[in-house]
Amino acid sequence: MAAAAAPTSWLTGQGLGGRSPGFQFPWRSKEKLQRKYTGKAVYGQISAKFELKPPPYPPNALEPHMSKDTLEYHWGKHHRAYVENLNKQIVGTELDGMPLEDVIIVSYNKGDMLPPFNNAAQAWNHEFFWESMKPGGGGKPSGELLELIERDFGSFDRFLEEFKSAAATQFGSGWAWLAYKANRLNVDNAVNPFPSEKDKKLVVVKSPNAVNPLVWDYSPLLTIDVWEHAYFLDFENRRPNYISVFMDKLVSWEVVSKRLEIAKARATKREMEEERRKKEEEEENSEDEAVEVYVDGDESESE
Repeated sequence: MAAAAAPTSWLTGQGLGGRSPGFQFPWRSKEKLQRKYTGKAVYGQISAKFELKPPPYPPNALEPHMSKDTLEYHWGKHHRAYVENLNKQIVGTELDGMPLEDVIIVSYNKGDMLPPFNNAAQAWNHEFFWESMKPGGGGKPSGELLELIERDFGSFDRFLEEFKSAAATQFGSGWAWLAYKANRLNVDNAVNPFPSEKDKKLVVVKSPNAVNPLVWDYSPLLTIDVWEHAYFLDFENRRPNYISVFMDKLVSWEVVSKRLEIAKARATKREMEEERRKKEEEEENSEDEAVEVYVDGDESESE
């Protein structure tokens, strides 16, 4: 079952089965993303076919920190089930053919989650989780990532403490995340968890069940799965031990750094797009005012 090294979906924008073009949804029209999902088949629509991609390392590559049994059970049973069930749920519907990230955003439905949401988000979350780890991982990041961590958390040790606490205190099943927050405070799709904080900073958040930071318009950089099936075979109910091993021995800081680079570039592109749209709107309003003044003056002269 050994898997050849695979490219990271966040880096390549391929996602599950090559269907996802990466985080393009922030620049798509709201009308397209907020289409009502009816669950009804659409005539002539192609069949859904998100594919289960293997982790980018062999199943025994993370031992002794994550066993082959855990990875085969977690990926081969749970991750597989999410992908297969998602395909069954959306086949022939309006969601069929959408990139996975768009399916997540639409089916989250501002917190009133539609049936496909859990499977869509969990399919995405798990692929992101596998690619957050590497053999011989852990340690400490470097470069701009470390600089931002120290800026936004005070120190790397303070970040570790906050991340581990979020993962350990997530009640029941869920995830803990390091994310780059570059959105505006009025999030259309959901309540912003940090409405009073400034943009363009790193934040640690935790989320229940399948929810992920995409629904808040954040850019995820790192995640740990704290559903019990993620660690029970290796750690039984000792979740804090699993979290420490994950951070100390498994995290791929190189991947996290690359995700940060892409998140910042995306935020810059969005700002440029927003500035361009704002300028166009101002020019249109200015032209409308000029026409109105001209018409008023013309009518006055004719009298």
